[in-house]
Amino acid sequence: MARGSGNTPFGGSTAVMGSGIDASISKSMSTTAPRPGLFIISDVRLYREGLVRSLSRQPTVTVIGAADTSPAAISEMSDHKPDVVILDVGGPGSFEFARSVNVNLPGVKIIAFAVSDVEHELLACAAAGFAGYVARDGSEADLIAAVENALRGELSVSPRMASLLFRQVATLSAQQLAPGEPSALTQRERQILALVGQGMSNKEIAREVRIGSATVKNHVHSILEKLQVHRRGEAAARFRMLQYADSPRRHPATF
Repeated sequence: MARGSGNTPFGGSTAVMGSGIDASISKSMSTTAPRPGLFIISDVRLYREGLVRSLSRQPTVTVIGAADTSPAAISEMSDHKPDVVILDVGGPGSFEFARSVNVNLPGVKIIAFAVSDVEHELLACAAAGFAGYVARDGSEADLIAAVENALRGELSVSPRMASLLFRQVATLSAQQLAPGEPSALTQRERQILALVGQGMSNKEIAREVRIGSATVKNHVHSILEKLQVHRRGEAAARFRMLQYADSPRRHPATF
């Protein structure tokens, strides 16, 4: 599928609108009643244009911009101040981009779309703090429902996702580590585990810490062995539980 380039409408990193799409968005903003502002992020130009045209017809939301996952998009969103960011997680770097949004635009709801129905990606969405998600076979109605739920502080998930999350919580609650076991992790392993907990892939971690992907893979394998778990999400969650247990708030001072 072709990707846009440069500063053409929806082809570059910014949210400059094309003539037909611009008119559609202007029309959607003409009413006086305040409506949630949506900003669409995808590295695939056709997806961006299609979603803008489709969602601009919705009476309950306003599309205020669209861009790819380049750093310039963060600045563009800071200017537009959207209520909800709709993020295509089908491309590389999408979870890293979501973290940038959370840091630079706190309080903005992020909805993931094009989520594959595989366990590690669903858990990665949960770990990255998405306010909602829509599967690859989801409809426009599903996307609007996810937006409305997120704005109400609610999350609508499929029975499969609910079952997966409950199993994950049950597994983590049932497993207890020896008090000194986390100390077996090296400083580099702790650094990588923290990034795993943010939903980063091995390639994203490699770019972040400037080491090879194979080296990251070896570190992750070592982490799983030391923490006696089988999945990346379990390792990150168990490590966070241990950090919480050892934090000062768990041991209040006495006077």
